[in-house]
Amino acid sequence: MTAPSDGRAPLPEHAEVVVVGGGVMGTSIAFHLAEAGVRDVVLVERDTLGSGSSAKPLGGVRATFSDPGNVLLGQRSLETFERFAERFSTDIGLRQVGYLFLCRSDAEVASVEASTALQESLGASGRMITPAEAHRLNPLVDPSVLVGASFSPRDGYAEPGRVVAAYGTALRALGGQVHEGTTVTGVETTGGAVRAVHTDRGTIRTDAVVCATGAWSARLGELAGVPLPVVPVRRQIGFTPQQGAPFPTVPFTLDLSTTLYFHNYPGGMLLGISNADEPEGFGRTFDDAWVAAFEEAAQVVAPELVGRPLEGGWAGLYENTPDHNAIIGVSRQLDGFFYATGFSGHGFLQAPAVGEVVRDLYRGVEPFLDVTPFDVSRFDPDPVGHALLAEVHII
Repeated sequence: MTAPSDGRAPLPEHAEVVVVGGGVMGTSIAFHLAEAGVRDVVLVERDTLGSGSSAKPLGGVRATFSDPGNVLLGQRSLETFERFAERFSTDIGLRQVGYLFLCRSDAEVASVEASTALQESLGASGRMITPAEAHRLNPLVDPSVLVGASFSPRDGYAEPGRVVAAYGTALRALGGQVHEGTTVTGVETTGGAVRAVHTDRGTIRTDAVVCATGAWSARLGELAGVPLPVVPVRRQIGFTPQQGAPFPTVPFTLDLSTTLYFHNYPGGMLLGISNADEPEGFGRTFDDAWVAAFEEAAQVVAPELVGRPLEGGWAGLYENTPDHNAIIGVSRQLDGFFYATGFSGHGFLQAPAVGEVVRDLYRGVEPFLDVTPFDVSRFDPDPVGHALLAEVHII
């Protein structure tokens, strides 16, 4: 094939697997496939690697969930993040400051107690603590408004951009191809099976496609004739100015009642809240529309954060499903169509484990985790044997 005039490498005429989406999910999946010996793995990304939802400066890593599948995906990925620097020679900025979930009602305490018992049974690090203990861990929290809390010391946060770059480098070293600036325009099928991927730069013949396009997944599913109920919703965070005397180091702290959250960044604070008024859409312009909701919540939970000026911020996209949990699996409608999307804010922290799962699904090997509960069929009008997932620890 003739090289394009812009100097980019030409698309291959054939690939064993085409992974669509160059964020942390797509790069993890492509890397794990190539590492397992799958030949001719091609990753296509319409922009640049990590330019979508993975562009956020920091992302939480945790195994603190109430659904066992989410716990195991988070725990497996956390183990990978802990070994990442050694395995990939990349500092991903991992800071295991712990996750602190604040409970301000008896009902919240009961729910978190149940999820903490589940986490403990699966080997995670969470434990219930008193309001006084929560204040000792995070002096910015007002203990008088708490009924209880949970703390998982092994959790924390890292830098998605560095993880994406490391997976991309490792993929290329294994012989996989990465084609940025390449938009998928169609998925060719014959007899109920994938036959090719059409792009604005040419066609790649293939029998397998992996949808890892995050908030844009419904469109790719539409091109393939596979409904994927994923909608984009803007989520924003702000950064307070760096100060000479930095804030004390605190856990990644989240208030279940209001969805307020904050943690260090690095000499200031990163602030955020799940703004219930945010409409669906692909807009990623940063503004201060969410600040009023944050201030109202902070007035109750962490008064010292009220009125803090912001020196900047970031707006990105959540990829939400109807039950705010991921869809992972193999299409029953179209042979060769795999999907890992709809993580609803949990994609970064689950990406290493999901890369392993999709690798094994493709190879016909039983994954470490049965992902049947994450199958998209749970959203069918009359699902058979599948129920919506219920997750307490959603922010």
